[in-house]
Amino acid sequence: MIETFDIRKSFGDREVMHGISATFETGKTNLIIGKSGSGKTVLLKSLVGLYQPDSGDIRYDGRSTINLSHKQSLALRQEIGMLFQGSALFDSLTVEENARFPLDMFTDLSMAERTKKAIACLERVNMPKESYKLYPSEISGGMQKRVAIARAIALRPKYLFCDEPNSGLDPLTSSVIDSLIHEITVEYNITTVINTHDMNSVMNIGEHIIFINNGNKLWDGSRDSILTTDIPALKEFLEPYRLRME
Repeated sequence: MIETFDIRKSFGDREVMHGISATFETGKTNLIIGKSGSGKTVLLKSLVGLYQPDSGDIRYDGRSTINLSHKQSLALRQEIGMLFQGSALFDSLTVEENARFPLDMFTDLSMAERTKKAIACLERVNMPKESYKLYPSEISGGMQKRVAIARAIALRPKYLFCDEPNSGLDPLTSSVIDSLIHEITVEYNITTVINTHDMNSVMNIGEHIIFINNGNKLWDGSRDSILTTDIPALKEFLEPYRLRME
């Protein structure tokens, strides 16, 4: 579980997070939604430690992450997996080497052990064996996302952060990636936090949803209750999806 308590963040004279308190539950896909510029990306980057809030607290299973020592930060980093918006694979590394990268960086395992674990992760995301020696430029966007997920889970993280995981993917591939993230969340009992504007993702895997608007948390709940909201800003955000469904 990850909890935030009244966290605030400013850039210059402009406050972009106005005292956000929220809970992200273990074993569930927790989605942060909102318009561009709403503050959801700042919230995600604060959760993962890329931004330091100006005030408030962020706790990982009760452990405060504010003002950690360098050693404590490194230890926490090994419990975190990150899936970036553009996959962010290393162009000069093969599929297998990309998946093995966290193991190379953060463990003292032998090469054989690291390779075995990396291949197990690639198998878990259903990457074909003939792709392991290929480079990112030689595989599809959907396959690149699978490799990025394999890399993110290589250290068996307790916490998984996904920034717009379906960016650039067609609807069918997006649905496959959503399902894969959800399966891994449940299977490994991970606290997964997904930053997205994709309402299909919300309705497919949104077990716990947080709506951010102008730096404020206006609503949280499940996908079963989101369509019955009476909050004007959330209704406006949902309107394009409602129209598509009619």
